[in-house]
Amino acid sequence: MESSSNPVAIVTGAGQGIGRAIVEQLLGEGYRVAAFERDAEALGELTSQHKGDRFCPYEVDVGDESSVRSAVDDCVRQFGGLDALVNNAGISDPYNPQVECIELADWERVLRTNLTGSFLCVKRAASQLRRSRRASIVNIASTRALQAEPRQEAYAASKGALLSLTYSLAVSLGPDIRVNAVSPGWIDVSELKKLVARKPANLRKVDHQQHPVGRVGRPEDVATQVSYLLSPAASFITGQNFIIDGGMSRKMIYAE
Repeated sequence: MESSSNPVAIVTGAGQGIGRAIVEQLLGEGYRVAAFERDAEALGELTSQHKGDRFCPYEVDVGDESSVRSAVDDCVRQFGGLDALVNNAGISDPYNPQVECIELADWERVLRTNLTGSFLCVKRAASQLRRSRRASIVNIASTRALQAEPRQEAYAASKGALLSLTYSLAVSLGPDIRVNAVSPGWIDVSELKKLVARKPANLRKVDHQQHPVGRVGRPEDVATQVSYLLSPAASFITGQNFIIDGGMSRKMIYAE
């Protein structure tokens, strides 16, 4: 079943940052968008900007299977089908402690949102996506899956596992559903936070200069790549990871 000439996409973690930019990008291209967001305040602010029959907000904890099931099923009822899923919801290590001090509950909370949440959304959405002639999934990973920062064990592990899940799903779900990943680097999301957390970007000249392209990333840099991967123009692309970091991960850095 093709949902209509206006494709339907679910975007998780839609209320702030990269997720919000993806919502804006897809709505601008004519998609009907179901916005999944756990933070009620952020979701309310997003909803106030997008009233209409092409936008539907859901307060969802992606790490809770019943919450995911209810929202996906209602999205399909509201829009008549599903063509795309963007697994963007994610959290980082809460306090960045030394590994000896990481609480198991904190470790599990990060993995439940970043990894298990993506799995649960795919699990519930897959049968609906198979009915679309343009079905596609994009998982938002991170360059932290490929490069290390200190005290980011849970986050790095979750994003590395998300890449492996992407590759496995691409093989398991093909040819009906394409599955790819996007790994952002340094993306300044300060302007797309909810109001109480929003503040001017605090970026130095050197922050921009260390990127080969000459600037820190913007949320729309990621959103446009996601849009392309969801589109029929990317019909021969699956099981891939696209690094969006301004070339930073290719640059050798030496202490002087």
